[in-house]
Amino acid sequence: MYWIIFIGIAVISWIVQYRFKSKFKKYSEMPLTSGLSGAEVAEKMLRDNGLTDVEIISVEGQLTDHYNPANKTVNLSPEVYHGRSVAAAAVASHECGHAVQHATAYSWLQFRSALVPIVSIASRMTTWVLLGGILLMAFSGNIWVLAIGVGALALTTLFSFVTLPVEFDASNRALAWLDGANITHSTEEHDGAKDALKWAAMTYVVAALASLATLLYYAYILFGRRD
Repeated sequence: MYWIIFIGIAVISWIVQYRFKSKFKKYSEMPLTSGLSGAEVAEKMLRDNGLTDVEIISVEGQLTDHYNPANKTVNLSPEVYHGRSVAAAAVASHECGHAVQHATAYSWLQFRSALVPIVSIASRMTTWVLLGGILLMAFSGNIWVLAIGVGALALTTLFSFVTLPVEFDASNRALAWLDGANITHSTEEHDGAKDALKWAAMTYVVAALASLATLLYYAYILFGRRD
């Protein structure tokens, strides 16, 4: 049954990734009536929110856009930084939404940031600890290494779910600002930005569900063995 769930989530993940990339491509070809580039959209949103200490930079890669709270930078891929499309505006304003969260001490972002150091360690050790724990349990009956692995996996799963409200809130801030600042002039542009951000958010939802399914699988092995 667990393998069926894993396969199902893998298929759903592939579908969501495909849909997200196809939506991004579609809305990258939809010109923004205002004519602003992604970098200009980001600059205006930051300025409108009174953020003068956040830098906007271009980073290599595709869909590599992110906000870095450590050095207060909005990092935009070339396609978004230079693009003058609905997709570029949506992604740029979404990343600025994270900057606004940071500036306003948004509770979920603070919680997520507090988890980063420990989750970074846990994510690096999880795979090998789980594998070693299963082997040790099979040959010696010792469950403690596997228990540590399950605990580390639980932390990464928690991180995945804490990420969800952070991402959805950033998208809501972005859409509200795009409309309020009259960046998306038409209903078509608004709906396009909303659709692009919805599918971006769905990638986080699927990742969280996949992490939960993996956690339940190893927890079943651990507690089933103990019984």
